Amino acid sequence: MKPDAIESFFATLKAANPMPVTELAYSSVFELLTAVLLSAQATDVGVNKATRKLFPVANTPQKILALGLSGLEGYIKTIGLYHSKAKHLLQTCQILVEQHGGVVPRTREALEALPGVGRKTANVVLNVAFGEPTMAVDTHLFRLGNRTGLAPGKTPYAVELKLLKRIPPHYLVDAHHWLILHGRYVCQARTPACWQCGVSAFCDFKPKTPHPG
Repeated sequence: MKPDAIESFFATLKAANPMPVTELAYSSVFELLTAVLLSAQATDVGVNKATRKLFPVANTPQKILALGLSGLEGYIKTIGLYHSKAKHLLQTCQILVEQHGGVVPRTREALEALPGVGRKTANVVLNVAFGEPTMAVDTHLFRLGNRTGLAPGKTPYAVELKLLKRIPPHYLVDAHHWLILHGRYVCQARTPACWQCGVSAFCDFKPKTPHPG
């Protein structure tokens, strides 16, 4: 994808959705961190269903710790890998209380030092909570980076670096959301809906089959 096509690609996405937001439900930075930690290999819908019951009861590190492992698991057992996620979340809460005064840190290094928080999760928190122009490469962004020609790469990290380099700076803060939503609802893994895609004219991918209808 050439630079002028990249500009048109994001201008079109912005025109369709000027203020994109995450589909995870949260009302504080800690709730966001918790939701993102729980969302690995799970859907936002599934996470929101669990946190809708969890957060009214426990939405601070101290309150999560007070639940204990079995108590926390009772709230998140509908989420995949809930046992390991509960352990990681409790360990993270312990570190937040002991080392950060119960506050979610604002640096990548401190975030990635939290159990269960990898580069992708840190990028989401830095972007959504603190407005930093980071690029959290999940399956959707990895697929779009390669399929569209926007940022081809063999690893999520390679795609991340290329996205940061190729996306015009004035789109960077919101680009993560636009790409996730586009991958989730239009440029899907098995059957990309090219016939209803607003940015297909700027994309390198050429569908092998026409409109199914």
